[in-house]
Amino acid sequence: MIPVSGWPASCYKIIGAVLRYCQLNSSMYNHYHVVLHINREQALAWSELEVVEHWHRLFKGSLLSQRFSQGEALSKAEQNTLSEQVCEWRSRLMSISWFMRCTNEPVAREANHEDKATGRFWAAPAHPCAHGACASLHIGGRFKSQALLDEKALAACMAYVDLNPIRARMADSPEQSDHTSIKQRIGQGLKAHQPYKPEQQPDGLFPFAGYPRKDMPDGLAFNLADYLELVDWSGRIMSEDKKRLYS
Repeated sequence: MIPVSGWPASCYKIIGAVLRYCQLNSSMYNHYHVVLHINREQALAWSELEVVEHWHRLFKGSLLSQRFSQGEALSKAEQNTLSEQVCEWRSRLMSISWFMRCTNEPVAREANHEDKATGRFWAAPAHPCAHGACASLHIGGRFKSQALLDEKALAACMAYVDLNPIRARMADSPEQSDHTSIKQRIGQGLKAHQPYKPEQQPDGLFPFAGYPRKDMPDGLAFNLADYLELVDWSGRIMSEDKKRLYS
C-alpha cells in the first residue's frame, strides 16, 4: 500500500502484512478505493515462524507465539495449540475482511482522537462502483468487494480507481492526485533508469511485469507504459453528459 502523509501513513505501513501487495489505492474525501492482490501461494508456503512474525507486525499474538518467536522450546501440547493459532492467523492474513479491519480501525482511532469524537470514521452514503481483484471499497462503515477475473476487468477497474480523484475534481491530472498509487508510479518511473523493470517500481505496490511470457516474474501482466497510456486516454474521453476530465 502506498505511504501517505499525515496520520494515515502508519495505517498503510501496518496493513502491508495482511495482503502482500496492493495494486492501487485512491483516497477520496469520505471513502477510498483499493485493488488488491492476494498472494495465496506465498502465504500457504510460509513456515509457522513466518506466519507468527507477520501476525506480530499487526497484533501481540499469544504468550505461546511470543515464546515461539523468541526461540523457546515448546512442549508437544503447546506446539499443537500454537499450530491451531497459526492456522487461523494464516487464514486471516489472506482475508480481505481482516485487511479492511486493520486498515480502518487505526484510521478511526486517530481521527476520533483528533476530532474528539467516537464511532466510525468512514461514514458516507453507499457509492456503487467497480472495485475488486480481490479488490475492496469501504464506505459508510462497511466495505464491498468484487473479484476481477481477467486482465480486461482488472485494467478497467484500475484505471477507474486511478482517475477517481480527477473525476471528483480533487486533482487536475494523475501526477497531481495525492494519495494515489498512479502518482507514486509516475514519480518513481521518472526517477528510475529502467522503470519497466519490477525491481525499479515502487515498493509496496504490485509491479507491472510486462506481457505474459515464459519465466515471467510475479506481477501485473501489462507494460507500465501501456497502462499509463490507458489512464491518460481514459481521462481524455469525452461523453455526452460529462466534460473532459482533463486536457
